[in-house]
Formats: sequence, structure tokens, C-alpha cells
Amino acid sequence: MAEIRNLRVETGGRAIVDGISLRAVPGKITALIGASGSGKTTTGLALLGEYPPDAHVTGDVRLTADGLVGYIPQHPAAVLNPARRITALLTDIARAQVRHLPRGRRRAAARERVLHALGEAQLPDAETLLDRYPHQLSGGQQQRVVLAQALLLGARVVVADEPTTGQDALTKSGIVDQLAAVAARGIAVVLLSHDLDVVRALADEVIVMQAGRVVESGPTQRLLLAPRHAWTRELLREQPEFTKPDSVAGTGRPVLRIRGLTAHHRDSARGTTEVLRIPELNLHAGECLAVVGRSGSGKTTLARCLAGLHRDHDGEILLDGTPLPRSLRDRDHAQLAAVQYVFQDARAAFDEHRPVLHQIARTAIRLRGAETSAATQEARATLAGLGLPEALAHRRPGQLSGGELQRAALARALLAHPRVLVCDEITSGLDTITRRGILGVLTTLLKDRDDLSLVLITHDLDSASLAHRIAVLDAGALVEQGPAHKVLGTRSHPFPASGRR
Repeated sequence: MAEIRNLRVETGGRAIVDGISLRAVPGKITALIGASGSGKTTTGLALLGEYPPDAHVTGDVRLTADGLVGYIPQHPAAVLNPARRITALLTDIARAQVRHLPRGRRRAAARERVLHALGEAQLPDAETLLDRYPHQLSGGQQQRVVLAQALLLGARVVVADEPTTGQDALTKSGIVDQLAAVAARGIAVVLLSHDLDVVRALADEVIVMQAGRVVESGPTQRLLLAPRHAWTRELLREQPEFTKPDSVAGTGRPVLRIRGLTAHHRDSARGTTEVLRIPELNLHAGECLAVVGRSGSGKTTLARCLAGLHRDHDGEILLDGTPLPRSLRDRDHAQLAAVQYVFQDARAAFDEHRPVLHQIARTAIRLRGAETSAATQEARATLAGLGLPEALAHRRPGQLSGGELQRAALARALLAHPRVLVCDEITSGLDTITRRGILGVLTTLLKDRDDLSLVLITHDLDSASLAHRIAVLDAGALVEQGPAHKVLGTRSHPFPASGRR
């Protein structure tokens, strides 16, 4: 069991969490919900004894003698060594579990444990992924590798911070079933999540946080069906507050054209593996194209090809009829500015040592030749328009929440004045309030800027409904494309129920 009593974490004269108490009970799942910046991650990390630099901490955190705590972070790339293959990352852990076996059996036993853990983490075709590096996996695949690490460690308490971020409905269902199975083995699970379907399917108890404090808690069914606090009712309200675009947009010559695109991954054991094939796909001015599909279907690989981040591909990507170089290193400043990428993992995309405002302004200075003062003023105005006050903009990335950083990442891309904005799961892992705000910003951008086009990589159907057209990927292939209302109208995307509740 793990217990937090009256926890207060203060940094820079500001309380991140204040008066938090919770009990993680063996075999039970406790969910923390709240808007970005409400203190959920700080509370979860307290169970591991980790706090922000120079934090002043009061209160108690108690673990039982065998209380090894496993942590599944919201941003998995941050804890996966980019220089080591997946097999090395997992085998190091597994070897420690088989030291008691005769030397001749250790290698096979360790590999068996690795494959078993990856299977439990719902990672299909695990053997084909072991020789890849973390950057060659999708965000959802990275998340499941980290889950496998926690399972290999034999943790008695698991803190799962947005474990279903950026994953499709079927994969979410698998993660739900797996976490339910973890709890069934007598392990305490603390779930930090914005995904209310996951919370509803899994949690025994829900704790609602706002601005670092608990505003309401109770059994899941009672709290979600009959919330007593106004903030809880606002969190549970999922109706979008943005005006969806007209069903038709973009005519004439496409801004971006994809012709005969095939992308590959290279590994030492199998050589070249084809991971994406797009015969033809167009994007017109003022248009939003949503790219949907299961985790690992090739969505992020497509996005990275567009941005020049994945150069192992054949075929053509044309901007206004001119082929774009495969690598961003070969693109000039105008081409770099024209196609901007907003990453799913916003935290990993920022330099942790420099203030956010400086990094955002740097985009306009480097790509557009703007003067420092003008770029800084534009950065301030853009951040304010996205709902990020200047006081937060002067902080370093580690002092911002995931939702705040996502808005900062969007602002940085906008300062390039792009023709094409590629957004890779930028609403994943955000609470309903912040998600509505981001989608509202995107719809406003499309309405106000006729020269801007949007490629939206997403699993979320509310986000996909923002699009004029949808392209569906499956196992690396483009299997369907067409107007959003037709594609969504002919497909069913239920969230499969878990057997837990």
C-alpha cells in the first residue's frame, strides 16, 4: 500500500499541490482527474519520491516495505534511451530477474520474459519491433514499451500517467484490460488521466483536482453520474465549444501533394522494412485533413516524412508543385517555415534549460529573419491568444503542465507563418476543457487564415470531426479517404467496454 497525507509541494513561492491525501490500496485503482496544471503528475511522482528542483515539500508519503513503485509517464520518449534498441532496454531489466537460473538458460529466459511483458502491454508483432530504436516507434508503441518495463520490474504500486495517450480505441481497450489485470494481481494502481472513458472503465475511486487541491472525491459511479462540485461538472461536459468548418474547402491546385510515397525503417537484423505506402494524397489551401488509424498504422511516419524528419522514403512530396527535400537538413529556411510540425510529446520538443518565450521567439528570428524585439512581442501575443499568460511564458518547460506546453508548441510553430501545419496527436492526454480550447484555436486559425492548411494526426473522433477530409491508414497503407462526414458516417468507433466494471 502507498499513502499520501496532507502533501504540499511549493516551488518559486507557488504551491503546485496543497493538502493532497490519497491511499493506493492493493487490488484497487484510484484515478486522479483534473485540467492540465491541476497537480496530478506532481502528486503521482510524489509516490516515487520525485519533486521539482528546489521544491519545498511538507506532508507524508508512506510505502510498505515491498512498495516498489513503477511509473508509466505521459511522455514515454523521455524515459527511453534514444541510443539503445528496445531489446536492450527491456533485456537489461529481465536479466536481473533470471540471475538465479543456470548461465546457459538465462538468455532464453530473459527473452521469454521480455516477449511476455510486451504481450501483456498489448504490443502486437513485438518481435519485429525489438531491433528498433525508440524514435522508430509510434507514440502509442513507446507507451506500451514503458508499460512493459514496469511489468518486468514487478512493481507493487503502478503510477500510470495518461497511459492511453495517443492510442486508438482498440488499443485503449487492451490497456484497460491490462491495468485491470494488474490490479487483479493485488497491485495498487494510481491512474492519472483525462480520458473519462478509461476512468469510467477502470477506477474504483476518483479524486478531482483543481489548481493543486482536491475539490471532490468518491466512488467512481457516484462521482461520474452525480458530481457535486461545479468544477467536476465542467470537466465531465464533453460537448465541443467550437464551430466546425464548412464541409467543403480547398479547390484548385493543391498546396501539398504526395505521390508514390513509401517509407522504410532500417534495423540490423532484418535490413529495410516498409512501414508506409501512400499512392496519392492531396492537401488544399484552407483545408484540414485528419489522418486516422490504429497506433502503429503509420500516421506519425507520414507526418515525419512531410516535415523532413524521416528521410528513408521514396516518392515525392511537393509544396506548391516543387519537390521538398527528404531531410529537413536539406530544406532552405522558406521550406522549413512552410511546413511546421507540432509534436505529440511537447515536453521533449523544448530545451529544458531556456525559457519558453525565448524558444518561441527564436522560430521567427531563425526562419523569417525577424528582429529580436519584434519576434518576442509576436510570441507574447500569440501565446496570449492561445490562453497562456506571459508569467508562464517566462518559465522553463519543466515548470509548465502538459497542456500549457502543448499550447506553447503550437505558438512556436505559428511564428514560422507556415503554409502547412502538421499536428501530431496534440489533443492526446489533454482534459476536455483544454482539448476544446485547442480545437477552438485550430478552427479559428483555419477560418482566419486562408493560406493555412492543417494535417491533423489523431485518434480522437471529436478532433477528427474538425476536418474537411479524412484519410484512414491501416498497417502502413492508405485504405480510405474522403469527406469527413462520409468517412465518419460509415464507420463505427465505439470504446469497447472493460470486463472490470
